[in-house]
Amino acid sequence: MKTFELKGEARTDLGKKATKAFRKEDKIPAVIYGGEKADKAIHFIVTNSEVRKLIYTPEIFLVDLTVGKDNYKAILKDIQVHPVTDEILHLDFLHVFENKPITIDVPVVLDGLAEGVKAGGKLSLDLRKLKVRALYDKVPEKVHVDVSGLALGKSIQVGELHFEGLELLNAKNGVVCRVQLTRAARGLAAKNG
Repeated sequence: MKTFELKGEARTDLGKKATKAFRKEDKIPAVIYGGEKADKAIHFIVTNSEVRKLIYTPEIFLVDLTVGKDNYKAILKDIQVHPVTDEILHLDFLHVFENKPITIDVPVVLDGLAEGVKAGGKLSLDLRKLKVRALYDKVPEKVHVDVSGLALGKSIQVGELHFEGLELLNAKNGVVCRVQLTRAARGLAAKNG
C-alpha cells in the first residue's frame, strides 16, 4: 500500500460557525476515529490543495497524518461532498494499528483473456470493488481476478475467490464478473445449430 503524507491543524472550535469560516478559507474539517480511546475523536483541518491527490484517485493510501506534534497512521474512510457544487465538506479518517484488522473497499482488476470472449461473448465487470477485512499492511492496492478459464455464459462469484490474508465481506453469491452471450454470438449459434 502506498503512503501519503498529510499535515493537519488541530481545531477546538467545532460549531457550524467555525466550520463555515474554515471552508471560506479553503480548509476542510476532518476527524480521525478509532484511536486508543474509542470515545475520543481527534478533530483537525486540512487544506483543499493538500488532500486533492488523496481524494481524486482510485488508489488506496496509508495516510501518514501529522496533527500538531502527534503522528497517526490512518486510512481515508469517508468523504462528504456538497450535492450541488461538489465541494468537499468533511473528511473521516480511521486510525489504523498493526494488530487490528480494517475493513476497506479494494478495486478489482480482471487478468487474462476469457475463453468466452474468444467464442464471441462480452466480458462484464459487475463488482468494481470488493469489501475486505485484513491487517492494513496485508491490504493490496488492487485485487486481481484471473478470467482466462471463464467460458461463455459463465460467471465468477465472490465465494469462488480466495486471497492470502484477506477476508472477503461481500455476499458469497455476488457476481464479480461474467461473460455474456452477445447478439452476434447468438445468431452464429442459431445458424450453426
